[in-house]
Amino acid sequence: MQETQAVQAELMKTFPGLGEVRVPRARRIFWNVPYAEFARVFEAVTGPMKFTILCTMTGLDLGDNLGVIYHLARTSGVTLSLGTQVPKDAPVLQTISHVFPAADLYERELIDLLGIQVQGLGEGPRYPLPDGWPAGQYPLRKDWKVESLEGCKLGQMGVADGK
Repeated sequence: MQETQAVQAELMKTFPGLGEVRVPRARRIFWNVPYAEFARVFEAVTGPMKFTILCTMTGLDLGDNLGVIYHLARTSGVTLSLGTQVPKDAPVLQTISHVFPAADLYERELIDLLGIQVQGLGEGPRYPLPDGWPAGQYPLRKDWKVESLEGCKLGQMGVADGK
């Protein structure tokens, strides 16, 4: 727990006033930061603070906002779940694929499933939805209804009626 508490103290000292840094148990740190500060925080934690492993990314529909949690780790096993939010009516993030090339796949999921625009992400295939998926249909948003696929080619293939 000593390393975890040292990281917590360093985060609070380096970024005073950016919210509570929670440590619910050994080797687990949770911290939500405003998106306006995200780039500065991300640069520090992936650089000098040595969170050099991207474990995964989680996208969330939080009502008026869309959230993203970047699950980062040190080689020692300490993990930092660094969360941020963007408004649902203008969901734009900057890519982190220049730091973690594997983020490409996770960011494509954010685009397809939640409708988050990821600026700076290179060209590539859709993932995980099929090429024929209708534009503007984001199945992980809470307000999305499967009925919105009725009449489209995917709906005729049984997707809209649960087959």
